[in-house]
Amino acid sequence: MDSATRKDLKGDKFAEEVFDIFEWISAHKGEVMRYGGIAVAVAIIAVGVVLYNRSQAETRQEALAAALAIEDGSVGPTAPPAVMHYDTPEDKDKARVKAYTNLATKYSGTQEGAFGSFALASDAIDKGNMAEAEKRYREVATSGPKAYAALANIALARVLVAEGKPADAQKILQNLTNNPALTVSKAAATLDLAEVMSKNDPSGALKLLDTLRTSPRQPVSRVAVTEYGNIDQANPGLNKKK
Repeated sequence: MDSATRKDLKGDKFAEEVFDIFEWISAHKGEVMRYGGIAVAVAIIAVGVVLYNRSQAETRQEALAAALAIEDGSVGPTAPPAVMHYDTPEDKDKARVKAYTNLATKYSGTQEGAFGSFALASDAIDKGNMAEAEKRYREVATSGPKAYAALANIALARVLVAEGKPADAQKILQNLTNNPALTVSKAAATLDLAEVMSKNDPSGALKLLDTLRTSPRQPVSRVAVTEYGNIDQANPGLNKKK
């Protein structure tokens, strides 16, 4: 993901009071189809939840603010005023990794700790280290607040698919459809589940999508119709066999 896209993802439009990851994904389909983009998108939505919840301890908020300040830091021979500055990109990357690792480790189980893990997972994906990304997402999925755990499970499922573990991803997504959260609706989990199933169980995937094609939520029905058509075309004669 280029720097311009990353900057756009930090916009205030993501700091909403109520989140549905599907609504965001449906509006940015091209970005989230890249695994690095998904990780960053999840992290940015998490930032919004952090901003929304004002009851967190001041020390954790300060640690998160310090980590985010590094993201906006400058690099190069000239140091602009009022921002953090680093001589080289490597220096900046080292500082941000240290800050996010501190968040993930010191504040594990909190919203700020979850954000640190999301950021580290995003870095791992960008570097092709899917095993590390899986580890980071599992940390949040098992110990993070419910809203974050749901987001982590969505991202974890996609990482598992990339690692060639669709059966494991399917189990996670099935559980999410049964236990939706503020940040991941039943529709969002169902659409991801259908996508995973489309490879080894296209008939089952079509059945899932069929329930969403007439959803009153237009973004849901629109994507469901599109995905239904794609699977149907990729499996000619499937409907005729029913």
